[in-house]
Amino acid sequence: MVGKSSYTPEADMFGPVSVSRISEVIVDQLKLLIRSGQLSVGDRLPSERDLCQRYGVSRVTVREALRVLEANGLVVIKVGVYGGTFVTSPSTERLGERLADLLYLATATAGDVTEARKIIELGILHLAVQRATDEDIAELQVMLDHAEKALVDGTYSMELSSAFHVRIAGCTHNPSIEMLVHSFQGPMLMSLVQARHVAPYMGPRGVKEHRALVDAIAARYVDAAEAVMSKHLGRTAERTSALPSGETVEEAQLELPQ
Repeated sequence: MVGKSSYTPEADMFGPVSVSRISEVIVDQLKLLIRSGQLSVGDRLPSERDLCQRYGVSRVTVREALRVLEANGLVVIKVGVYGGTFVTSPSTERLGERLADLLYLATATAGDVTEARKIIELGILHLAVQRATDEDIAELQVMLDHAEKALVDGTYSMELSSAFHVRIAGCTHNPSIEMLVHSFQGPMLMSLVQARHVAPYMGPRGVKEHRALVDAIAARYVDAAEAVMSKHLGRTAERTSALPSGETVEEAQLELPQ
């Protein structure tokens, strides 16, 4: 189904620009329209030809701007009879990639990431305990069963641990919290890989603590859940603090399973 369009031919939503980096200005204008609500998810942008006329630029410039927006996850470009450029929302995976890139550029260490996790994950835990449904708890138990089997099989990876922590955020049933923690999954995984590099046998102990955490959530014991999480993240913090001072989160990517 073709998405709706919130613009009219008479609407002055797309104005001509005349600067050296025209495509960047077009990107900024379209972002502003999306953030202000003048363009919503599902809306179809004007055709390339129409945008060229409205902005007073070449088709090459318009295509460059649309490629940037697509790379940022703000639009999707479809071809065919029902094709066009449609406003979309960035996936949590895309947000995670962008956040990881920012951390690389900031030369954040694994210890920095773990410190941030302590603030975020402990801060949301009381909501997870209060709002977790029977389905949430059942899914967490299945994840733990899978992790324990992976330990026995020798196939356990830190992806299982980071996925577990993201699922805990889902227990809050708050879309903003879920997106925040999910977007942090990439950096979280890298810090876990670094911690395991220092302590190769942290997997079994971590899974045991995960099990205790789920038991506390199921019993609605906020204090017990916070105590388990605090100990769990504190141990990871100890491992990451033992890393060489010059090692950054970016370097942890080298340890990630391919």
